[in-house]
Formats: sequence, C-alpha cells, structure tokens
Amino acid sequence: MDNLGDIRLFVEAANVGGLSAAGRKLGLSPAAASARLVKLEGALRTQLFERTTRSLRLTEEGRMYLAHCQHALQTLDDAHAALHAGHSMVSGKIRVSATSDFGRHVVKRWLDEFNAAHPDVSFALMLSDSLSHLLHDDIDLAIRFGVPADSSMVARRLAPNRRVLCASPSYIDAHGEPHHPEDLARFDPIVLSSAAGVANEWRFTNGDDTAAFQVSLAKARETNDGALARDWAVEGAGIVMKSIWDVGEDLQAGRLQIVMPAWRGPDVPVHALYQRTQYMAPRVRALLDFLVERFAEASQTLDAYLK
Repeated sequence: MDNLGDIRLFVEAANVGGLSAAGRKLGLSPAAASARLVKLEGALRTQLFERTTRSLRLTEEGRMYLAHCQHALQTLDDAHAALHAGHSMVSGKIRVSATSDFGRHVVKRWLDEFNAAHPDVSFALMLSDSLSHLLHDDIDLAIRFGVPADSSMVARRLAPNRRVLCASPSYIDAHGEPHHPEDLARFDPIVLSSAAGVANEWRFTNGDDTAAFQVSLAKARETNDGALARDWAVEGAGIVMKSIWDVGEDLQAGRLQIVMPAWRGPDVPVHALYQRTQYMAPRVRALLDFLVERFAEASQTLDAYLK
C-alpha cells in the first residue's frame, strides 16, 4: 500500500499511452511522474515499460502486472463507493464468461437490458465453451451448465436445464426420425469438442432404462463452437445434443424439434460461478440478482421442455 499512488500512475500511463499525460491527470509534473515510475520499477526489480522519445510500450511483465493492478484498484474503488453509498453504487466494469451459443443468444441480450438500467456499468463478455479459470482470466462471473470440480468457486444454481437431441424439420422429413438410441447410427451427428476432448458419448434415460450411443467421429461434423453446432442443426446438417437453453427459441419458432423425446438427456442445471470472497462488488451483486430474476422468468417459458 506504500506505493499505491505509484501504481495508479502506472495504470493511468498504460491507459493513456504516455507518462506526462498520466502525470498531469494525477497532478504531477513530468519529472515527478518519471521519478515515481522509476521508483516503482526499482521496487519491483522489473521494467514495466519500453520507453521511446514519443511513447511508452508495456513489456510482457508490464502487461501481466497491469491486469492485476487494474483488478486491485477496481476492488479498492468498489469498497470506497460501497462505504459512501450504502452499498448501492452500481458502476465499473464487469467481466462475464459464458458458453458461446448461450452467451450470444441469451446472455448478451440480458446484459444489454441490465446496462440500460445501470449506464455506469461496462461489460467484457468472454465467450468460450471451455471453463476458464476465473482468477487467472480475471472473470467476475461465469455462467455455466453444471458444476465444476474446482471447490474454490461458489456455484449458485440459477435454473434447471436438460440436454436434448434435436434436428431441423427439413432434416427429419428427409431422413426420418430415430426412436431408440440404437437407431442413431444411421443419422448424421454433430458433436462438440473442447480441451477436455470430444463429447461424442450421448447418454439417455427412459424411465428405469438407460442407454448410451457412441458417436463415430469419422462420420460426425465436429466443432469447438456451440453456436456453430446449433447453426448446422438449424440448416439441416444433422442431429445435435444441446442444452435446452441454447435451442429453446429455435424449438418455439419451429426451426428445430426434439427427437427421441421419450429418451431424456442428462440434467445439467445452470450455475453462476464466482470466487469465494467475503466482499462482492456492488455491480456484480446487482448483476447476479438481475440474472436470478431473468432465469426465473425464462424458465417459465421453457417449463414444458425442462420437465
């Protein structure tokens, strides 16, 4: 904390791309700003900027340090705002992670709605079908299907969810419809891949009966993007297993329909994941409460598919 002012100068210099401009913004002369940066680099024993006569450019170490400094300063600013506004100040940047398909078609719309009510908030929406490490990627909130094994995260259940096999009406008209998992061998599969591998084992239950189908990768269309997998299915390229939240609007609009409805896919509830901490920034708490309401409302619309 002894060099907090120096850290603020460093972050401001990185933001504006110049040390003199950053110094003026903080009420420092160019000489004083330069001396404080040298002092900070000396304390860290690390060069943070590559200097030229016209500009500053962050070193690799500087970029890494900047990310942590920005997060730390935002946390301090949040704490100050909460103390002086009765925990009601909703402002600052929120970094949200979501799966690619659900993020594009649902989360984006909800964030826009939240932003309209809280114009002092800005967002970074990171879309990935693999689970990012929240601390490493500086994520405030992740929306994911299922609960990860990482016990350091808090997982708050937002809504029920099930995976369903679906295809376009045009595909079903052309190829017929499977009625048992064994029938799937003669259809065109679409599968998702990730760093953990390819999700080519489809599991089902029908009352007390269970079944599994191993998708042949030689025959399958494969992608690491959930939105593309859904697009392929809508376009009639084959059968895909997707979260009901990803395809709910397509089912309601008739672009997709569930196949083998008697055979139920896995239940994987939607969760909000965030770091275990005693203090949650007011903006993150407000967004989490907002998402709880939106999921509750949307669940009523999808109720017939979720049961």
